[in-house]
Amino acid sequence: MTTASGFSEQKLARIPQMLEGQIAAGALPGALTLIWRRGAIAHLSLLGEIDRENRAPMREDAIFRLYSMTKPVTSVALLMLLEQGRIGLDDPVARFIPQFANLKLADGSTPSRAMTVRDLMRHTAGFTYGFHNRTPVDAAYRALRISEMDTPGGLPAMIAQLASLPLEYSPGDHWIYSVATDVLGYLVQIVSGQGYADFVRQNILAPLTMTDTDFALPQSKQGRFAACYVQKDAKLELFDSYPNANYFAPPRLESGGGGLAGTAADYLRFCRMLLNKGELDGVRLLKPETVALMTRNQLPGGAEIADLSPAADAFNESGYRGIGFGLGVAVTLDPARVGIPGSAGEFAWGGMASTAFFVDPAQDMAVIFMAQVITDTARRVKLRRDLRTLIYEALTDA
Repeated sequence: MTTASGFSEQKLARIPQMLEGQIAAGALPGALTLIWRRGAIAHLSLLGEIDRENRAPMREDAIFRLYSMTKPVTSVALLMLLEQGRIGLDDPVARFIPQFANLKLADGSTPSRAMTVRDLMRHTAGFTYGFHNRTPVDAAYRALRISEMDTPGGLPAMIAQLASLPLEYSPGDHWIYSVATDVLGYLVQIVSGQGYADFVRQNILAPLTMTDTDFALPQSKQGRFAACYVQKDAKLELFDSYPNANYFAPPRLESGGGGLAGTAADYLRFCRMLLNKGELDGVRLLKPETVALMTRNQLPGGAEIADLSPAADAFNESGYRGIGFGLGVAVTLDPARVGIPGSAGEFAWGGMASTAFFVDPAQDMAVIFMAQVITDTARRVKLRRDLRTLIYEALTDA
C-alpha cells in the first residue's frame, strides 16, 4: 500500500527492521527515525531504549545530544546577521577578531591569504579538531582541550588559545573538519552584541518554537534525556547520563560547533524552515536567496570534499565523493558518485553520537535520525548510508 506521502508502507517497514537488527547486535541502544514529506509525517519509529541501565524505552519526546547538528543552527545565526548587512562572507575574520591578524603556519610562514568568514562556514579556515590525531597541530589542540564545553573562560578563552597556535594549512587550501563553527559562534556574539547562546535562543529557537532544545536543560526534563554510549570492543559502554552529563547547567563554553541538546520534533522544525526556504508557520528567519546560498556548494572551484581533504581517512560526517560543502551543511553534487540513491541539492550533516539529518528539496522531504552512541566514523557513515538507501527505495513516486 502507498501512503499519502508517496511511500510504500511495506518498504518503510524495512527501516525499523534494519535498526532492530543493529540494536539486537549491540551496535545501538535505541533509535528514533522521523521522515517528513509533502507537509506531513510519513514515518516515525521508536526502537530500543534511551537508558539501558534503567530500562527506559525510547520515547518520541526524548532529548538527545545534538553535537555537530548544532553547526547548521550556528550557520543560520550568522546568515541572519549577514542579511542585516552587519557581516559579509568575504570579510576577513581578523576584522572582528584582531587576535587572528598574525596567525602563522606550523613552519612559521605566513598563510597565503587571509581567513574569511566564508572559510569558517565551509571548514577551509586552517583550523582543525584535536580528535583527528594526524598532526602536531591537532596534538596541540588536544593538549589545550580546545572547544570543550567545560573550558574555563568560555569562547573568549578559546579564541585566545587558537590565536596562540599555528594554522594547519593556508585558508582555502584544504577542507578539514574543525572548530571553525565555534569561532562562528564567537563572531555571532561579537557582531550581535549579545551572548551567542542568547542570540540563538531569541532569534532561532524561540521563533521556531523549539521549546525542548537548548544549551542547558532544566532538571524537570532529566527523565527524557537519553544516556549516551561509546562503542568499545564491539560492546556499548556508558559514556554519560543524567546527572553526570554537562547539559543541566550553563556550559562554560557555549559551543556553536556542538553545544545543543534537543528533540527530533524540534530539529524537524528547523529542517522544515530550511525546506520551506527560510520560513515556517508565518515566521521567516532567512530569505529564500540566503537559504539557496547556504545549501549550494561553496568549496573553491566547485570542488568536492574529497578533492580538498588532505587524507583519505580524514574525519567527515557525510562521506566524500560526490559531496561538496555549503555554508554549514554538506551538499550532494552527484548522487552517482556518492553511490547511494538521493538527489542533487540534498543537504545534510550529523553529530558525534550518531544523530543525523538530511533535507531533499527535490523530494520535499526531511529526515531526522536520533541515536546516542559514539562510534568510529566508518560505522556511523555506513549506518546513515544504509538508512538513506532504505528511505529512497521506499519512495513510490520518486
